[in-house]
Amino acid sequence: MHVADLSDALADLGNDVHVYTRREDPDVAEVVITSSGVHVIHLTAGPARPIPSDLLLPYMGEFARLLGERWRNGWMPDVAHAHYWTSGLAAVTAAKRVGVPVVQSFHELGENHREPIGQGPSRAEYERALGRAVDRVVARNQDEFRDLVRIGVPRANLTVVPSGVDSELFTPEGPAVQRDPERPRILSVGRLVERKGFGDVVQAMRYVPNAEVVVVGGPPPEQLPADPGARLLRSMAEQFQVADRFRLVGAVSERDLPSWYRSADVLIGSPWEEQAALEAMACGVPIIGAAEGTLTETVVDGLTGDLVPARDPRALGGALRRLINDKVRRFTYATAAMDRARQAYSWKRVAAQVGSVYASLRRTPVTADLAEEAV
Repeated sequence: MHVADLSDALADLGNDVHVYTRREDPDVAEVVITSSGVHVIHLTAGPARPIPSDLLLPYMGEFARLLGERWRNGWMPDVAHAHYWTSGLAAVTAAKRVGVPVVQSFHELGENHREPIGQGPSRAEYERALGRAVDRVVARNQDEFRDLVRIGVPRANLTVVPSGVDSELFTPEGPAVQRDPERPRILSVGRLVERKGFGDVVQAMRYVPNAEVVVVGGPPPEQLPADPGARLLRSMAEQFQVADRFRLVGAVSERDLPSWYRSADVLIGSPWEEQAALEAMACGVPIIGAAEGTLTETVVDGLTGDLVPARDPRALGGALRRLINDKVRRFTYATAAMDRARQAYSWKRVAAQVGSVYASLRRTPVTADLAEEAV
């Protein structure tokens, strides 16, 4: 949703935004115009069906060719903004032929995931070359900034602009998922993989008697019984004797997420799930999480939540217990969290910051024509 939300916000600020994406549905129209006026153009590069992101590389040459043809024969952007590494490769190839500057957002780096992409250079090697080839790289936070510098992206080419949150969707007002009013609810959101820290969450529940923990994320609910991550967490809950207070929900649509946030007393934030912390804050939910990574930028310790030592279930459990038992502090944190999310992370604010990056690169001083890449 990042590309869609940013594109809409840029359009609302008066920019002419065209989003180019690979066709995944043979029946979708070639050009779709959104309610905000964004043109979404579907290019037929490879089979018209969904393909995992790290299997897209073989089709990027064709995507770049089609993109370049459109720019040479019709609408020409002042700036192209590529999202993710595969679309960056296509954007750089097309833009070089027509003299369009390119801004790159990686969102996540291959060195942190190490997915195989077949023969030839690794994803990390492509990202390193791409970071040096584009005109500007936008990092979401200081952690990503440091990662990009480490792989060889020049500091002078880097700008930090945070992700935004939809403050019209994620609000304190609205329906909430039903819960036991006598049992405090702790929420955690993210994919069910080991590095997300859910094991620490399960262990922390030993120090928070009577509270329940609800984990949203992972595969669809019907696939949870066979999911390795879900099975491991259930096994841990049994091992630490908190299974009766531990619930896995599975994947939830973005439209349904606010009702889960509103049902919670506190969110356990993860350094790898910055967006969940922002969404919870916008819904007026305080955050408790590890004092590392992106949470140290998103959460103001002692104002919008509490940060504790990383990989320390006892410290996490103690912080949760203290906050759950202090209704006044929870209310104070919740109010400050909502204000911070709305003021510092609104898509309008984010779009204005990204627009400043474009303005430093575009060819003309007038309102920009922008091409967003979303493969």
